[in-house]
Amino acid sequence: MDRYIYKNQKKLRLGYTTGTCAAAAVKAAARMLLTGERVEQTSLLTPKGIPLKLKIEQITVGENRVQCAVRKDAGDDHDVTDGAYIYACVEKTERGMEIDGGEGVGRVTRPGLDQPVGNAAINSVPRRMMEEVMRETADDCGYEGGLRAVISVPEGGEMAKRTLNERLGIVGGISILGTSGIVEPMSEQALLDTIRAEISMYNARGGKDLIVTPGNYGGTFLAEQLGLDLSRTVKCSNFIGGTIDMAHEFHLKSLLLVGHLGKLVKLGSGVMNTHSSYADGRMETLASCVLLAGGSAELARSMLSCNTTDDAVAILRAASFQERTMARLMERIQGVLRRRAGEGLTVEAVVFSNRYGLLGMTDGAAALMELHRTTPAWNG
Repeated sequence: MDRYIYKNQKKLRLGYTTGTCAAAAVKAAARMLLTGERVEQTSLLTPKGIPLKLKIEQITVGENRVQCAVRKDAGDDHDVTDGAYIYACVEKTERGMEIDGGEGVGRVTRPGLDQPVGNAAINSVPRRMMEEVMRETADDCGYEGGLRAVISVPEGGEMAKRTLNERLGIVGGISILGTSGIVEPMSEQALLDTIRAEISMYNARGGKDLIVTPGNYGGTFLAEQLGLDLSRTVKCSNFIGGTIDMAHEFHLKSLLLVGHLGKLVKLGSGVMNTHSSYADGRMETLASCVLLAGGSAELARSMLSCNTTDDAVAILRAASFQERTMARLMERIQGVLRRRAGEGLTVEAVVFSNRYGLLGMTDGAAALMELHRTTPAWNG
C-alpha cells in the first residue's frame, strides 16, 4: 500500500486491516464461484474511503465452493497479524448472506463484546463489508440465491497468544477487526478499543464500580499493598480522560484510579493523556504544589532539577515537606477528575511511588477502596 502519514516527524506507511483482507477475499471468492472466472486481483473501497487493489492468492476451486486468501499488510505498524494470510471460503446457499469463522478465528465466550457469545470474533464493520460485497457480486452476476463465507487464519491460534483476546474472552484465535479498514501506524485507536471492550464486558456482567490503573505497576501495588480485587481492574494506559468518558458511556457508578506519581502528577495540571509526547509538566506541577503549600522558592526550584518524581519525593522528604506537597497535589487531581467526570460518576485517585509507597489519596478514595476490599469478589 503506497499511502503514508507523518507522526513524530516520521514518514510511516499505512496498511490495511484483517477486516479489509477478509472482505477482499470474500469478494474474489464469490465472483469466482458465480462466474467460473479466475480472479487474481480485486478492488475494494474501505470505510475510510480509500480505494485498494489487493492481490488474491492461494486460490482453490471446488465443485460448489471457492477459497482464496489476501495477505495482511500492516504497513509500518507493529501488528502480530502482519503477513498472515486471511482466507475466505464461499459457497452457495438457498438464501441470505452468512458469515462465520473457521480455523484460527476466535469465538466470543463472554458478554459485552462487539459480537454475542458464541459468534465468531468478526466485528460489525468487517461483517458489513463482507455482506455488502457478497450482495453486490450476486447482483452483478444475476444470482438470486444465498452465499455463505467462512473466514479462517491458519496461524491465528498462535497469533492470539500475543494478543489480549484470552483476557477479553475470545478463545481459539484472532479477531477480524477494523472500523476504517486502514491501519495507521502508531495509532491510539487499537488501545482505546481494547479499553472500551474490557469496560463493556465488565458492565455486561453487572460491574458498576471499577478500578483503573495506567499499567502493571498500579496492578501490583493495589494487589500487594492495598489488598484490592484485581478482577475489577482495567488498564487505561495513558488514556485517563478517555477512560472516564467510557465509564459514562457504560453508566458506571465509580472509578478508582490507582497509579504511580510519575503518571498521575500530570493530572494536577489538567493533562488527561499522560503520554510524554502530549505533555510533561511533572516537575512544574510539583513545584507549584510546593509553593501552594507554603514552601520556599528554593525548595520549589529544586523540583525543577529532578529527573524523576522519586528523586523529587526524596528532596521533599529530606525537607519534611512531602505530606503538605502531596496534599496540595491531591486537591488539584481531585478537582481535575471531578470536572471531567461531571454528574453521575464518582472518580477518586490513589497515588504511590515504587520507592516510597502510598503518597496520597483524594477525599473519597478510602471509601472506594473499602468497597473493593469488603464486597465479595466479583465472579465474572
